[in-house]
Amino acid sequence: MTIFLSVKKPTLILDEEKAKKNLSTLYSKITNQKIRFRPHFKTHQSNEIGEWFRQTGINAITVSSVEMAQYFSENNWNDILIAFPVNILQIEEIVQLSKKIELSLLFEDVVPVKFLDLHLSRPVKGWIKIDSGANRCGLNFHQIEKILELAETMKSSKNIHLQGLLTHAGHTYLSNNPAEIIEIYERSVKELNELRNGLHAKLSDDLEISVGDTPSASLVKNFGMVDELRPGNFLFYDVQQYVANVCHLEDIAVCVACPVVAIHPEKKEVVIFGGAIHFSKDTHAWKHNQPTFGLVTLPNATGWDHQVYGYVKSLSQEHGVLAFPNGIPDSIKIGSIVCVLPAHSCLTVQAMRQYMTLDGEVITTMLV
Repeated sequence: MTIFLSVKKPTLILDEEKAKKNLSTLYSKITNQKIRFRPHFKTHQSNEIGEWFRQTGINAITVSSVEMAQYFSENNWNDILIAFPVNILQIEEIVQLSKKIELSLLFEDVVPVKFLDLHLSRPVKGWIKIDSGANRCGLNFHQIEKILELAETMKSSKNIHLQGLLTHAGHTYLSNNPAEIIEIYERSVKELNELRNGLHAKLSDDLEISVGDTPSASLVKNFGMVDELRPGNFLFYDVQQYVANVCHLEDIAVCVACPVVAIHPEKKEVVIFGGAIHFSKDTHAWKHNQPTFGLVTLPNATGWDHQVYGYVKSLSQEHGVLAFPNGIPDSIKIGSIVCVLPAHSCLTVQAMRQYMTLDGEVITTMLV
């Protein structure tokens, strides 16, 4: 509990032991099936935390931006996939990265393929982005002609090596039914393999399949015919994953420690120093209260309780309003600290920019 005595403002607290346990569990599950584990580093965004992965035996990573690829390449990560459609306006940065590391890029249109092929001096790996139901970006399974045109364009290019098919089943995050999440994964893998077989018949190329989302990576037992998995959120988990039955409350490895600034017992509410600039505006379902922005627990001698006392009812820029349906715990006073488990850990890290471990160590991210 000593670490919480030093908190004076919203502070992202990291339970290193929980995070490393989450990493070890998923690493063993994936690699025991002889599948390449290429974790997504957008969750933690930290070179120091990245070393935990390297020590585990991981040497290939996923990032979400050119800037993130630059940051991790400076710490000797030499096999990086940018899991975001190529932005041709960043061609100079992409060219420099391609000279330094083994770079993998995402394509869903022939235009950036042709553009990059003219500018690159060193080959990169190209993945075709397939939309398996998230409806964000990528080509639909049924757009066979466009997929084939893109594959042929990449195959005939000088500087882009066609690596395979890639998807992110982001719609698994919208489900709180483990059976449905598993069904989404299995259907996606089945369709990707059918597409791979069809392309092989026309191109004679042995293409790989890359998938990756935390809900399915956590729940699926047998990953089937895939070559690579790219989950990221599993390292910390969060309330979204908890209410979706993807993880247990005790698996969540980060919380935001926030000072109490006002108490309104007549409303069973507490106001904290901790708002949207600390948590983001991501929400989660919680019983009959929607939307909510996090769950409230309390510090203890070893970190924080695995008991939910209340929830974050509303957020403004600096303020957070906490609701306690069963009454405000007696230990909560003005000037005391409460722990908020974030709705979405990835965006909370983005907002907070650095961690404090339970031992008091400060861990920085690329955002500092």
